[in-house]
Amino acid sequence: MTDAPVVLTASPSLAPLLARGALLSPFKRPAPDAAFPRTRLVLPGLRVDLARLAAYERVCGFPTGEDALPVTYPHVLGFPPAMRLMSERAFPLPLLGLVHTSITITRHARMPATGVYELAVHVEGLAAHRRGTEATVVTEVRDGGDVVWESRSTYLARHGRPAQARREEERHEPQPPVAEPTPPTAGPTPPAAEPLPPVAEWRLAADVGRRYGAASGDRNPIHLHPLTARLFGFPRAIAHGMWTAARCLAAHGTPDSCRVRADFRAPVLLPGTVTYAAKGPRFALRGRDDRVHVTGEVLPG
Repeated sequence: MTDAPVVLTASPSLAPLLARGALLSPFKRPAPDAAFPRTRLVLPGLRVDLARLAAYERVCGFPTGEDALPVTYPHVLGFPPAMRLMSERAFPLPLLGLVHTSITITRHARMPATGVYELAVHVEGLAAHRRGTEATVVTEVRDGGDVVWESRSTYLARHGRPAQARREEERHEPQPPVAEPTPPTAGPTPPAAEPLPPVAEWRLAADVGRRYGAASGDRNPIHLHPLTARLFGFPRAIAHGMWTAARCLAAHGTPDSCRVRADFRAPVLLPGTVTYAAKGPRFALRGRDDRVHVTGEVLPG
């Protein structure tokens, strides 16, 4: 249960939030059972900056000038309040090194770019992950009191699990049954799922991270320059996960009412070449070595 809503008078500035989160990161002690802020931040009277929207549409491949928000754009609007929560001292996961692992978006109706909205963000909870602890952040956008867009993003903080916790998990995991001889009448083993067919090849420039950062406000150093990316263990700058999702969805298309999911599986190094693949509701982004970077699907709402 969240606390009483905290009403914001303006969208928070990202730069000081990122700085605060970076400074506090060494003092965080992530754990699935840690306390986390129950604050629900609400931003009423939200209007879209049409110039920034146009820049976002251009860098992500969406059509420009349409009076409707791209399906991923409300995430950009909700990112500063989300960062305010995740940069707080009470948030147990360190902002430095936090990995955006997935997003699920439900859009209930077309959203005019000139509309006036109310946005709300809160941390839904923490959960154990095989690589550490994962937080779920919920964002909602309302129009006239009705929820028109909502998302759930998961963010992973990698850390070692206590040996006792690992043994407890293993003890409760169901054990596979003892293998028995296959009866002669058994059918053939079903084939593994085939990779989605390629649709387009995209050559990504080295400045994609800087361009997306300028349009979205997310200027995380791992996306901006090879030198700053190397400080965090990457050989070159990497594309924002939400840019890769938006670029795929711009190519795939989304109905006014839809449910979208994207899972971020591996970073995309910049510059680079990737292959967009799709069939039916599913899509994927692969590297030249067939490494899968993003998988997702678009379902009708």
